[in-house]
Amino acid sequence: MVQYHIQPDSEIPASKQLFDQIQFAIASRQYPPGHRLPSTRQLAMITGLHRNTISKVYRQLEETGLVESQAGSGIYVKAQGHEGGTQRQSPILNQYPEAYKVVQQSLDDLLGQGCSLSEARELFLAEIDWRLRCSARVLVTVESRDLGAGELMVQELEQALGIPVQLVPMEELSEALDLTNSGTVVTSRYFIGQAEAIAAPKSVRVIPVDIYDYAKEIQIIQRLPNNSCLGVVSLSVGILRIVEVIIHSLRGDDILLMTAQVKDTYKLNALVRSAQTIISDQASYQTVKATILAAREDIIRPPELILCENYIGSKSINLLKRELGLG
Repeated sequence: MVQYHIQPDSEIPASKQLFDQIQFAIASRQYPPGHRLPSTRQLAMITGLHRNTISKVYRQLEETGLVESQAGSGIYVKAQGHEGGTQRQSPILNQYPEAYKVVQQSLDDLLGQGCSLSEARELFLAEIDWRLRCSARVLVTVESRDLGAGELMVQELEQALGIPVQLVPMEELSEALDLTNSGTVVTSRYFIGQAEAIAAPKSVRVIPVDIYDYAKEIQIIQRLPNNSCLGVVSLSVGILRIVEVIIHSLRGDDILLMTAQVKDTYKLNALVRSAQTIISDQASYQTVKATILAAREDIIRPPELILCENYIGSKSINLLKRELGLG
């Protein structure tokens, strides 16, 4: 802690003494950049000077550029030159203390490749602007014959990204993109070729996402006893079609498979009354659970209900967040 010594009988005014001592504390790094100076009340108690005198000294220090006042917070030592200026005092750097080092290293790398500071600045700004525009609007697209898969993706992306996501049938994608000059199109790898053919001429980015591999569910299916009845429920008719093929290749006629879209009430009711095991996607789970509960009087032994992981793989979600500048 800086020790202040004010000589009241000195020919040097008390305000000048205090000014010089604070200035020395800053120059000698006793008060480093970003340090909050004592309040006028605290300094008055320490030095015995009137608060008005201390306020005057702080104004003089601010005029010289050594400190700066932050409304409602106090007086802070101002960083100089390569110390980072006001950047080091930015609240965002208090939240991400390593951020400035990352920026410095990235800038050094660009300069090492021959970029000028002006060119490096343009590169940073161009990338930031691109990501801001891409995250401003996120469109999920799938073929209209399987909008259920798109609904699954929209639900999971809105939850993971924390921004609105719009579902657009592939057949309407071109028209939707004509109405916007920014955004990002997201689709599964099943439809990546079609989506890029539509979006690329309009300079709109398309990002494919990987779907969940269902390894855990496949292991469960392989362990089911022969002649078991398995139910699979999903929003997506496309998922159900693929499920039928995969399960038949795994078990043939050893087990009975029943599938239902969650919105098909008739099939869903029949499924919960017959299946010993039911596998459900996230979007359908609560409806399936409620249907089982409603049919409990007609069921001798309630089926085991298994909840699938998210339809979109977690790695794809994390990659998408980075690409959109959201995390």
